[in-house]
Amino acid sequence: MVARPPVNHRKIVKERRDYNAWVANETIEDYSLRYAPQSFRKWSEFLVANTALGGISFLALEAIGGSLIINYGFGNSFWAILVVSTIIFLTGIPIAYYAAKYNIDIDLLTRGAGFGYIGSTITSLIYASFTFIFFALEAAIMAQALQLYFHLPLAIGYIVSSLVIIPFVFYGVTLINRLQLWTQPIWLCLMILPYIFVLYKEPDAFSNWLNFAGNSPSKAAFDPLLFGTAATVSFSLIAQIGEQVDYLRFLPDRQENNRFRWWLALILAGPGWIILGGAKQLGGAFLASLAISRGLPPYIAKEPIHMYMAGFADIFSRPEVILGFATLFVVISQIKINVTNAYGGSLAWSNFFSRLTHCHPGRVVWLVFNVAIALLLMEMGVFDTLEAILGLYSNVAIAWVGAVVADLVINKPLGLSPSYIEFKRAYLYNFNPVGFGSMAIASAVAIAAFVGVFGIYAQAYSPFISLSLAFVLSPAIAFITKGKYYIARKDDRCHISISDSLITCCICEQKYSLADTAYCPVYDGSICSLCCSLDARCHDICKTSNNPIKDFIEPLKKVVLTNRISPKIGVRIVKFFQLFLLIAGIIGAIFALVYSLVRWEITDSAQLNYTQISEILISLYVPLLLLTGIAAWWLVLSEESRELAENELEKQNRLLQQEISERQQVEVALQKLTHELEIRVEQRTAELSEALRILKQAQTQLVQTEKMSSLGQLVAGVAHEINNPLNFIHGNLDYACTYVEELLKVIEMYLTEIPNTTPKINQYIEEIELNFIQEDLPKLLSSMRLGTERIQAIVVSLRNFSRLDEAEVKAVDIHAGIDSTLMILGHRLKAKPESPAIHVIKNYGNLPLIEC
Repeated sequence: MVARPPVNHRKIVKERRDYNAWVANETIEDYSLRYAPQSFRKWSEFLVANTALGGISFLALEAIGGSLIINYGFGNSFWAILVVSTIIFLTGIPIAYYAAKYNIDIDLLTRGAGFGYIGSTITSLIYASFTFIFFALEAAIMAQALQLYFHLPLAIGYIVSSLVIIPFVFYGVTLINRLQLWTQPIWLCLMILPYIFVLYKEPDAFSNWLNFAGNSPSKAAFDPLLFGTAATVSFSLIAQIGEQVDYLRFLPDRQENNRFRWWLALILAGPGWIILGGAKQLGGAFLASLAISRGLPPYIAKEPIHMYMAGFADIFSRPEVILGFATLFVVISQIKINVTNAYGGSLAWSNFFSRLTHCHPGRVVWLVFNVAIALLLMEMGVFDTLEAILGLYSNVAIAWVGAVVADLVINKPLGLSPSYIEFKRAYLYNFNPVGFGSMAIASAVAIAAFVGVFGIYAQAYSPFISLSLAFVLSPAIAFITKGKYYIARKDDRCHISISDSLITCCICEQKYSLADTAYCPVYDGSICSLCCSLDARCHDICKTSNNPIKDFIEPLKKVVLTNRISPKIGVRIVKFFQLFLLIAGIIGAIFALVYSLVRWEITDSAQLNYTQISEILISLYVPLLLLTGIAAWWLVLSEESRELAENELEKQNRLLQQEISERQQVEVALQKLTHELEIRVEQRTAELSEALRILKQAQTQLVQTEKMSSLGQLVAGVAHEINNPLNFIHGNLDYACTYVEELLKVIEMYLTEIPNTTPKINQYIEEIELNFIQEDLPKLLSSMRLGTERIQAIVVSLRNFSRLDEAEVKAVDIHAGIDSTLMILGHRLKAKPESPAIHVIKNYGNLPLIEC
């Protein structure tokens, strides 16, 4: 069943969309904006899980662990890593399950988990930020290793570390699978061996780690305030689940024969990444304490290249070999993780820009874009502000993940949201206040707490505040709104969304899985999710009018603007303030981020610089607000002009469509009339053909009748002409017989009376065989009589057969007619070489005369 639109939906003329080669080739594109069909999911559970687990090789985990133990000591860093890892594991289970079940990435999952089509755009930006931030961190770590081993300047090392990733990610998961499979054994060996040798050769290193105080005021002991601050940094890793499900969406379908393998791959490669990830953080903390115990300063000891050099020092004795193996491990680790970061970033940016610009140049374009942003961050020194950046970022990321998880584990089981994941634009509202609202509120409160608005404890536990608020607000808002902003119009095919049926898109004319298509009433046909996302002409007219933003703004317009100013000016003012506040808020957030980063770096002795920086930022922000107002008003007027142009174009389009419709109606009427005329012509032709056939048949009958009439006349004439001489012959045969008998009698008397004749007469008598003539001549005359009688019978039969010059109707003897016919056909009944004789047996009854 297909959801059909109301009859008043206007139609738009279809225009075939052709994608460039990068988008059309799914080996490169990897279904970046759509459901991954079964035909593309050709890898085994093990290979998919191995690829997903290859992404946890990132050394930022060790860097985070080292930074935490240096700043907060063992007790606080250990429990922060342990608690946060547990939370990340639990939140990752539902996300990984739903993504693998519906074969969609984290962006599409977020759409259907309470954020709406445009609302999830913000989360795409959050996810993209996670990818390029960690790409920058990992590439910076790799550049540090290249600097130590090849003496390559950091600026050049950043470029090399970035560009080397692009070729590996160009062909997407197809090539990444092979890369992770080939490098996994080497990476595991190089990672585990240093710990084994250190614990074997330096048993005291473990106890030193347990008692490591670092810069913590509480030394190695536990402090609640420092624990919360340490957890804030570790919480930034929660968005890593997005990169895991980018691969888990390629798992094969779960069936009876692979249920165990499917669940094992899901748990290990999904939420299970944090098990090894938490261990790597603890390992980084252990190696950092080891490096510091060997005399390295803390700011160098927290760099992974120096951590593993300290570990490899217990395996090898020569410094160049130690550096070589440490560099090899760092390079392998960073390539393994940064292909994942770059891949995930390309998917996130594709989703983000496709929804805002309705344009999709291809995942490869956004791959380069993501790498370029990461390179810019590296050149700006992102590694030096690692803790501050991750601490701020974690508050937003945890709100996003918390809202998604709350929808999956609370709203769906309770029926507050649909039981399935709907990710297609055709069926979603642009904004859903359930997920988007809960994330926005939780992020705002958590960031305010993070910058110290609510005190030091709230500042330390800001990520826990963010998670708790998002987790509570999502079901609360869903209950208040009764879940009406999840589905804009129902898809009657949702219960068969995992079917393997292929549907042809009416726009790009390619075949896609049923789960990746929607019915479009505007184009009156099935449309694939990508074409639906990129369409900018329909303006979502297929959906109902419910809109949470409009539902909030429209009453406000009426209260503020009614009877005060003209509606047109009022609309302009409302749009201006919306745009102005949005841009001003973004600029203010950027200034606040800079302010917090600078404040994080400066010390109490630098109070003068701190105050000067505040004044400088404020003095810059005020004129920017003025420019923002001018730009916002210009954008409002430009948007109004564009809307007027679009409305006029739409009006002309409607008129053109109306004219086309009228012409089509006329054409249909003409085709109908032509069809009717053709039917009439066919009917008339059939009638004429039948009349002609009858006429020909009548003509044939007339000819045959005329022939028979002529034949009858001929037969009658011949019979008449034969009859006269025949009667003459037959009548004279009696006299001839008498004369012959008399002559024969005279001859006999002559021979009796005069027996002795002349020799000449005797000779002649012998020559003519007079005795034979005397015997045969009577027989001859008798035969002639029989012949004439038979000829007379035939003539009578011919005359009876022809019925010439007789009345049209008269009483006749049917027996005589039969006898006449048999007489005429007598020669046909005689025996012939090719056929035997036919004997006719006549057994007539007593029939009366028949009128004919």
